[in-house]
Amino acid sequence: MDTTLADPLVGRLLDGRYRVESRIARGGMATVYVALDIRLDRTVALKVMHRSLAEDPSFVRRFIGEAKSVASLSHPNVVQVFDQGADGDIVYLSMEYVPGRTLRDALRERGRLTPRESLEIVIPVLAALSAAHQKSLIHRDVKPENVLLAEDGRVKVVDFGLARAVEASNQTRTGVMIGTIGYMSPEQVTTGRTDARSDVYSAGIMLFELITGRQPYDGDAPMTIAYKHVHDTVPPPSSLIPDIPPALDALVSAATSRAPEERPADAGALLIAAVEAHRALASDSVPPTGDAVSNLSMPGTGAMPRPTAHPPTQPPPPAGHTLIQPRPQMPERARRRVNPFLVALGVVMVAAVAFTGWFFSQSPPLKVPELRGKNIDIARSQAESRGFAVVIGEGVHDGEVTKDSVLRTDPVAGIEVDRGARLTLIPSLGPKMVAVPDLTGVPEGTARERLSQLGLKVDDVHRRESDTVQRGLVLSSNPKAGGRLREGGKVDITLSAGLLMPDLMGLPRDQAEQWLREQGFQFESKEQTDDAEPCTVIAQDPRPKAEIDKTVRVSLTLSQCNVPFQWPWETGQNNGDGTVLAIPNVLYKNVADAQRELQAAGFKVRVRKLRMGGGIVRGQLPLSGQQAPRGTRVTIWY
Repeated sequence: MDTTLADPLVGRLLDGRYRVESRIARGGMATVYVALDIRLDRTVALKVMHRSLAEDPSFVRRFIGEAKSVASLSHPNVVQVFDQGADGDIVYLSMEYVPGRTLRDALRERGRLTPRESLEIVIPVLAALSAAHQKSLIHRDVKPENVLLAEDGRVKVVDFGLARAVEASNQTRTGVMIGTIGYMSPEQVTTGRTDARSDVYSAGIMLFELITGRQPYDGDAPMTIAYKHVHDTVPPPSSLIPDIPPALDALVSAATSRAPEERPADAGALLIAAVEAHRALASDSVPPTGDAVSNLSMPGTGAMPRPTAHPPTQPPPPAGHTLIQPRPQMPERARRRVNPFLVALGVVMVAAVAFTGWFFSQSPPLKVPELRGKNIDIARSQAESRGFAVVIGEGVHDGEVTKDSVLRTDPVAGIEVDRGARLTLIPSLGPKMVAVPDLTGVPEGTARERLSQLGLKVDDVHRRESDTVQRGLVLSSNPKAGGRLREGGKVDITLSAGLLMPDLMGLPRDQAEQWLREQGFQFESKEQTDDAEPCTVIAQDPRPKAEIDKTVRVSLTLSQCNVPFQWPWETGQNNGDGTVLAIPNVLYKNVADAQRELQAAGFKVRVRKLRMGGGIVRGQLPLSGQQAPRGTRVTIWY
C-alpha cells in the first residue's frame, strides 16, 4: 500500500507556494516530501517538523534562527536551505532536492566499502563540515542517514542545525540526548556540550563503519553503547579487516580519541589528513576503473568490479600431432638467390604493420571530467589517476565555490584530449573579504562613495540624536569599522540627527524656560487664552522631535497666567476614596526614585522624556505642595 496516499499533506498547497507531490522519508524529527515551488517553478524537498516539535515555541524560535544560519552556508557538499516558514501549525524547511539515496542505503546493499571508496565518501563530508565549522556551525548528528549520494555522483550533507534547535527546546527537558547514540562523542553523552571536535568524532565513527561494515560498539540498550563511547577506545579497523592500510587505522584513531583535545581541532584538520591518506592509497594501488561515488549513488546498483577479459584459448592439437612442424627443405639455388627489392619491400611492409598496430593500440582520448566544486587535492588525485598531467593554476576569488575547491579547469569539462595532456585546475580563493572602513564623522554621500570603492553597499540608513556630532554626519556603522564582509556585502549606517526639539507641551512656564536656558537655547514666550492650567505650555515652535541646531530660537505659547483655575477635584469631581494628600516635590531627583516616591504617596505617575540620556526630573505637574485626592495622576518630565 502506498502510504503517501493517506498522508493529508500530499496534494496540499503549503503557504500558498509549495505544492506537496509525495512523501519520500520519515524520521524522528520530521517528514520529508517532494514539492513544487510554484513561484520559481522548481522541485524542492520540504522537511516538515513533527507536531510535537512545532507546538514548542522555544523550538520554533531556535529553529528559525538555525535555518537562517544554515541558509548562509553555501557549499557544494551541503544541501542548500532555500526558505523557512509556517502554515498554521505546520513548520517547514524548503531545501535543495537531491535525487539519489542515503549512505545508509548504500551500506545496507554493500555491507562495507573499500578503503578508497570510504575515503572518497568521507572527504566531501569533511569538506562540508569544515565549511560549517568555519562559520561556527556544528552539525551534532553526523551519520550515514544524513549523507545523501546523488545520482550524478555528488555527496551532500543534510540536517545542519536541526539537532541544535531540538536541543534548545523543551524536548530535552525529559533527559533525551540529542544525536544518534552510535555516533555520539563522549562529551555529548556526559555533558551534552558539543563543538567542532564532536563532529570530528562522529565522522571518525562513520569512517570506521564504512571500512568495516559495522559500528565499533553494540549493545542491548542505548546506554550500554553510550557507556562504551565514554570508557572504551575505538578499535583499529584492521582488527576486523586485516588488509586495512595503517594510514586508515591512524585516521580513525585520531578522530575518535575520547579526549576532545587529542582529536583534530575541526573537520578541516581531519580533511587534510584524509586527503593525504587518499593520495597515499592512490599512489600505492592501480587506479580505479570507475568513480566510486557515482557507482554507489545510482539507485539499485552497487560498485561492482569490472570483469577481466581473457583471450580465448587455442584448442589442443589432435593426437599424434605437434604444433612445431618440420621446416620444409628449399632447393639449394633458391636459398642462395635473394631479391634486394623484395627484401626492402618486406621491411617497409613490416614497419607499416608495426606502426599501424602501435597506433591502434593506443588508449582512446580522455574526456576532461567535471571537477568544479571538488576539493582541489581530491580533484588533482582523481585527474592524475585518469592519466592527466595536472597543474594548479593561480587562485581566483569566487562567491559561490568555497575556498580550496576547483573553480574551473583548462581545458573545460567535456573536452577530449590525449592521455598525458596538461590539465590546469584553477582553485577558488573563496569570496573576497573586505574590511569595513571607518566612516565616523563623514557625510552620507562620502560614506556611500567609500563603500562603493571597496565593493560594498549601503543598506539601511538610521538617524539618531547627537549633541556632539553635526547633523547629517555618520555616527556609526554596522558592521563596525574593521569588520569583514564579502565583496558586495551591505553595511548599515547611522547618521546624526543633531539635536531633537524636546517635547515641552504641558510644562509649567518656569520649568520650561529654566530648562531652555540651561540648554543654551534662545526663546520667547507669549500668552493665549486656553482652558489648560494657567502658565503651562500649550504650543511650541519648532515642533517636538524636529531636528534643530542650538542656534534656533524657540517660541513658546502659554495658557494665560494669573487667571483663576480649579482642578477637577476642587469642583467636587473626585472619583477617588475621598482621601486628600499633599503632592511631594520630586524635582531634580532621579526619575526612578521620583516615580517610586509618588506611587508610595498614593499617586499615579506619567513619565515624559525631554532629551536622550537624561534621568533627572526637570518638570512636575501638578506642582508640589498642592492637595490632591489619592490616585491623582502626576506628570513628570526628565
